Amino acid sequence: MITEKDKDLLRQKGISEEKLNAQLACFAKGFPYLKLSAAASIEKGILSPNEEEVKHYLAAWEGYTADMAHKVVKFVPASGAASRMFKDMFAFADADYDVPTTDFEKKFFERIHDAAFYADLDAACQRLHGKGIDALMADDEYKAVVRTMLGKEGLNYGALPKGLLKFHSYENGARTPLEEHLVEGALYAREKDGTVNVHFTVSPEHRALFEALVAKVVPGYEAHFGVTYHVSFSEQKPSTDTVAANPDNTPFRTKDGSLLFRPGGHGALIENLNDIDADVVFIKNIDNVVPDRLKDDTVKYKKLLAGVLVELQAQAFAYLRKLESGKYTMDELREMLQFVQKKLFTKNPETKMLEDTELAIYLQQKLNRPMRVCGMVRNVGEPGGGPFLAYNPDGTISLQILESSQIDMDDPEKKAMFEKGTHFNPVDLVCAIKNYKGEAFDLPKYVDPQTGFISHKSKDGKALKALELPGLWNGAMSNWSTVFVEVPLSTFNPIKTVNDLYREQHQ
Repeated sequence: MITEKDKDLLRQKGISEEKLNAQLACFAKGFPYLKLSAAASIEKGILSPNEEEVKHYLAAWEGYTADMAHKVVKFVPASGAASRMFKDMFAFADADYDVPTTDFEKKFFERIHDAAFYADLDAACQRLHGKGIDALMADDEYKAVVRTMLGKEGLNYGALPKGLLKFHSYENGARTPLEEHLVEGALYAREKDGTVNVHFTVSPEHRALFEALVAKVVPGYEAHFGVTYHVSFSEQKPSTDTVAANPDNTPFRTKDGSLLFRPGGHGALIENLNDIDADVVFIKNIDNVVPDRLKDDTVKYKKLLAGVLVELQAQAFAYLRKLESGKYTMDELREMLQFVQKKLFTKNPETKMLEDTELAIYLQQKLNRPMRVCGMVRNVGEPGGGPFLAYNPDGTISLQILESSQIDMDDPEKKAMFEKGTHFNPVDLVCAIKNYKGEAFDLPKYVDPQTGFISHKSKDGKALKALELPGLWNGAMSNWSTVFVEVPLSTFNPIKTVNDLYREQHQ
């Protein structure tokens, strides 16, 4: 089955034959649905701090960053191309009509003066067509405007990543999401000496463009905020690519007979996160940014999540040191168990049966692992995963973020849980990735491999099955201590289509 050519490709990518066979086996057997206990809610597993508690947690974060011993990193997945954002405009460029017809097309052109990239696009139209946007629209040459925006000769927005597009207008020019993340970093992830560490995961073909933009803009932001930025980049590792299969689960081969590998989805980034040296890591998607006038909530709730995290971590560390010393009473073990159950929301009905030493081992396992505090937003019908209490392979029930593909929608009870969920996941995480001795956790060890999923795609007109690795905030962090905190909707303003840039929150 495996040819010499295949073996060469596997060597290049750093993928073993065992791993290849394991991936092919996933297509044949599929992935089990996760067993749910309940949708998480304010009554079940989502914290909603009152004003006093908010003050307390904000102070906890301020106290933590006042200590020079801690390294904080802001981690931003930024490799996605913006092509999906312009799906409707690509369709218009290829349509058999020349003037805006759908509501989407009409809105795009009606509001085009409000786009942060308007000046760049107007200049590109002048250069390529000898007249600006308004003159082209007056002559019904709408498609020329769209092709200039998307095409390589113009702004090339159809092929660039979202991080490099101009999203927001300011008096002194426009800002890209990359710049908004630099600003955010200075506002909540600054270390005591003024260092701000920001890490972007990018695709190899765009890395040079990201680096050039950073070199251009960083000095200005350093001067403005009185900080020093350390900006770093990484790419998805070829070893995290997954093999594609035919509908009959045999390996899919391209026209020249090679195996086809595809990027394994955002779950591959657990490897990139594993390479980061930090005590605390903030994770947020590249396109979820707002202009400065609306940043207050974002900053406040990021600090709040971080405050909850460092408080819980300090308590877990104290318990772990006690367990390590061997000097603890039965009452202290019970107190630790209460903490794991009530504060870390991890329950195991079997713990009642455990002897003292077994209980101590169980507590050690549950306390000594990576920790994350995730913001959850009230459900307003946005697509995306949601917070649940789910069963784990070891019989415990804990908080997990699940996608709809992990839930058996043919089971009426499970479907109702999913649909009635009060909150969803806006990808707003603060993570602690070192243990109580200051050593980094090996994060791939905490992935639940049974939480990947299979999607259906095509290549060269042939149907194929693609394997998505356990998602970064889903199964890749399945075996972490997880806590959910309610955050306001104002902290969630992603850009999914180009017309979202016209929403009030982005003006």
